[in-house]
Amino acid sequence: MTQTINIAAYKFVSLDDLETRRLALLAQAQANVLKGTVLLTPEGINLFLAGTQQNIDQFLDWLREDPAFDDLEAKFSTSQDVPFKKMLVKIKREIIRMNHPAIRPEAGRAPAVDAQTAARWLTDGHDDAGRPVVFLDTRNDFEVEAGTFLGAMSLNLTKFTEFPQALLAHKEELAGKTVISFCTGGIRCEKAAIFMGEVGVENVYQLDGGILKYFEKTGGVGYQGNCFVFDERRTVDSALAPQPLV
Repeated sequence: MTQTINIAAYKFVSLDDLETRRLALLAQAQANVLKGTVLLTPEGINLFLAGTQQNIDQFLDWLREDPAFDDLEAKFSTSQDVPFKKMLVKIKREIIRMNHPAIRPEAGRAPAVDAQTAARWLTDGHDDAGRPVVFLDTRNDFEVEAGTFLGAMSLNLTKFTEFPQALLAHKEELAGKTVISFCTGGIRCEKAAIFMGEVGVENVYQLDGGILKYFEKTGGVGYQGNCFVFDERRTVDSALAPQPLV
């Protein structure tokens, strides 16, 4: 049986001619017999796709020919079955809705911490400067229930648009600490880290590549449970293998 390759990727970059891009992306994905979802927005692209290794590679090679996506990085996992029923390319207002249009990651990211450094800080309980480290979960409640980092702080969100107000309510708890915002693949924690910096939270980092990249690079050190994913796999474990949702 041919193994299915799953990829997740995003990039914050200003895009225009969205309908033209949508049609081209859909045609190329269909030509490579891929299934999944691509979101196109004025602020960038977000995609989850599945197919054979050869067809995934061909699609990424084609996509990276566009200067807007030449440095697009993808996170890879495998499964026995294709976890999508259709191939959809949608146009949206934001990659992830926050209702704060001034938050523009393309204009400058918050500092990022790589998976290996985050794992070391989590194990040590402090960063290299000796400050206590707080892992801040920017995901929704049902995602947190599937699994999260040991001791992570959750804001009890039902949707990401609640993050700014919830963060402000807990801002004082983060004083004097190093904060690592994290999410599934990096999109929400990227916006969250910028917002925190703008409202005066110091020593803020985003977990580069999110939980999926952390699993890939560290095997899930200090993470309890599984990671919820938005496809038919439902959750994956620290080896990025599909797991039943319990």
